Amino acid sequence: MVADIAYMQDQQQSISRMHQVFATQQRAFKQHPMPSADNRIEMLKALKDALLEHQQSLIEAISTDFGRRSADETRLAEILPSIEGINYVTKRVRRWMKPSKRHVGMAFQPGKAQVIYQPLGVVGVIVPWNYPLYLAMGPLTAALAAGNRVMIKMSESTPATAEAFARMLAEIFTEEQVAVITGEAEVGEAFSRLPLDHLLFTGGTGIGRHVMRAAAENLTPVTLELGGKSPAIVSLEVPIDDAAERIAFGKGVNAGQTCVAPDYVLCPRERIDELVTALGKQFSKLYPHLAANPDYTQIINPRQYQRIQGYLDDARSKGAQVIELNPRTEDFSQTRVIAPTLLLNVSDDMKVMQDEIFGPLLPIVPYDSMDQAMQYVADRPRPLALYYFGYDKAEQQRLMEQTHAGGMCINDTILHVAQDDLPFGGVGPSGMGHYHGHEGFLTFSKAKGVYIKQRFNGAKPIYPPYGGMILKLVYKLFIR
Repeated sequence: MVADIAYMQDQQQSISRMHQVFATQQRAFKQHPMPSADNRIEMLKALKDALLEHQQSLIEAISTDFGRRSADETRLAEILPSIEGINYVTKRVRRWMKPSKRHVGMAFQPGKAQVIYQPLGVVGVIVPWNYPLYLAMGPLTAALAAGNRVMIKMSESTPATAEAFARMLAEIFTEEQVAVITGEAEVGEAFSRLPLDHLLFTGGTGIGRHVMRAAAENLTPVTLELGGKSPAIVSLEVPIDDAAERIAFGKGVNAGQTCVAPDYVLCPRERIDELVTALGKQFSKLYPHLAANPDYTQIINPRQYQRIQGYLDDARSKGAQVIELNPRTEDFSQTRVIAPTLLLNVSDDMKVMQDEIFGPLLPIVPYDSMDQAMQYVADRPRPLALYYFGYDKAEQQRLMEQTHAGGMCINDTILHVAQDDLPFGGVGPSGMGHYHGHEGFLTFSKAKGVYIKQRFNGAKPIYPPYGGMILKLVYKLFIR
């Protein structure tokens, strides 16, 4: 009882502080509603310098939260793309801020039209646990480039990272510019109910629905980066080792705890044995041992570990063939390590084929024609990513045009996310809206259309009373 009271008091204190920060940021934005390009670039450069200075403490904090997280994975998947993203935006933000000239029709001359890009105000970012640095840094970079104030709600599952990240930001920003909010689910729910000027949420589809419902109370616009079951389609003609190498990489990073990881593989029926052998070889090459391998990440916490084990138990009980890729037959009982695991003979009534896996399990589904494979994807909720492996240019084009997903790689996995000049976002159940690069700047900006007229009023002939000769001439010239 005492612990429960203390817990609720802590959450209420966090919520109270959150509201205070929000009010402070609103006041600060009203005083400075249009930061200059120089100011924005200065903030972005300070953010980059701080990230470089604090990278080791952040790597250690993330590993602490996971129990063991590969330092190189954190550098490659979180720090490197964050730095590249800042560099990309910093070089271009001055150009993006310039008003965009637009066409004015002859009937409305003399006049000018332009679009100006204004900051929205106070932007909220809800960060998941799987890439807690990159998925905070990406939205923060875009929001600062667009001139906003930013509040960041970190995941309760990564407290060490949240503390290290907040400490880093506090060295370069006041809370009226950027603030980190921590707390449990109650704080996250209250955060999504703030009357923010934009809210970006990254996480599961189910929670995304709750976030969108809460935001709707204030008509807060949302960008939802969700997930879903991202398929990898192996063609009939592709060299199987090429496909297996890249699928194994995309599935092995962060032990599959990646929103764009290949969730299942569609493979020609006659090539399944060949693919299983090739995936076993590739996973063993990437991770020759698992229990104490610093390159292989643990599952984040016991709850997620039990969830994935539950998928395995359910699949086994319903007839799936489970192939654990454990090169040294190691015992993982005292760890949260789960070996890369292939599943054959899967069916739609298995949980592993219903939910996003978010772990190192990889079902393989047979198909008999490319039409059948594409129909399989089309019959299911639109995924965040789709991967195709094959060198037939016509088939590549067909897949690009006739399948729907948030993003796509041809003959690769996951790396489309790191391309700064590509928008990133889902479609349908896998999300709405997008960011990264120029699209991120636009997401966090109001594109305000402005029509400009000076002293001479060329529109006066169309004022009432109607029926004059000039109005008839206008109709004759322009309504045809």
